[in-house]
Amino acid sequence: MNIVILDGYTLNPGDLSWEKIRSAAAAGGLPLNEVRMDVYERTALDQIVERASEADIILTNKTRLGRTEFAQLPKLQYIGVLATGYDVVDVHAAGQQGIVVTNVPSYGTDAVAQYVMALLLSWCHRIERHDDAVKRGRWSRQPDFSFWLSPQVELAGKTFGIIGFGRIGQQVSRLAYAFGMHVLVATRRSPDVMLFPHVEAVSQEELLYRSDFVSLHCPLTADTRKMVDRHFIAQMKSSAVLINTARGALVNEADLAHALQQGLLAAALLDVLTEEPPAEGQLLLHQEKAVITPHMAWAAQDARRRLLQIAADNIQAYLAGSPINTVG
Repeated sequence: MNIVILDGYTLNPGDLSWEKIRSAAAAGGLPLNEVRMDVYERTALDQIVERASEADIILTNKTRLGRTEFAQLPKLQYIGVLATGYDVVDVHAAGQQGIVVTNVPSYGTDAVAQYVMALLLSWCHRIERHDDAVKRGRWSRQPDFSFWLSPQVELAGKTFGIIGFGRIGQQVSRLAYAFGMHVLVATRRSPDVMLFPHVEAVSQEELLYRSDFVSLHCPLTADTRKMVDRHFIAQMKSSAVLINTARGALVNEADLAHALQQGLLAAALLDVLTEEPPAEGQLLLHQEKAVITPHMAWAAQDARRRLLQIAADNIQAYLAGSPINTVG
């Protein structure tokens, strides 16, 4: 059994152990000494076939796999996507080749929801900016006991809108409610009022014109790609803040940059962009009202450890003949 991990660095830069993967293969019925595992930090597209030529199992995070690669990998039986989103794999072509594809759902619910609040609280208080000012001596030179360099925003009483209400959206709603905010939800499926009595389900249009904060938690599909465009933004308050920890391509970035520049939105708090990493000339990188972090909401060690364990469980279940978390 040959396992190839094409791009393991972001999941495991050295603080976790890949041995869970080998052990899972052995637990699936193979002697451990018959399980070979090659781990690559990163793999360019023109290196995939060479590195995975003998692979029975491939694990990938963001390295794309499609029909061209499958045609040159005759031993390949299984692809484990080391993420929840699986658009990096042509699952239709994989199915035609008899290749099982799995993903890792739910591992980062708490971590991502927490990060949404971290982005929001950072914007409300600019804590690092004030910390820097204090350490540069500005407080020591003040005639008063207190000062602030930006407006301080209280969340209680504000309206927090959530578009998409899967596991992460649900957890974000609980945290927003805990801060005393009124929570609006726009989703294709109405939330069960018995399970979520703290939210109000409304149309997307109503959510946009009522919300002080709008957080995206919907999947990237043909319908949602670039949904945040000029028309979408025009329905929002000019004082509103957009938060995106889902997928960068949900946003038309040129329209968002224009809106920020023209004062049509107060801010955009973004952990994802359409192109990752972004080109140096990316429009949003030069917008003062845009806060951008490098797709790290998922990266808490506890969440990554959970992801690795679920990936191992997926392999074990597949080898035992009862695959779980399959997609396609």
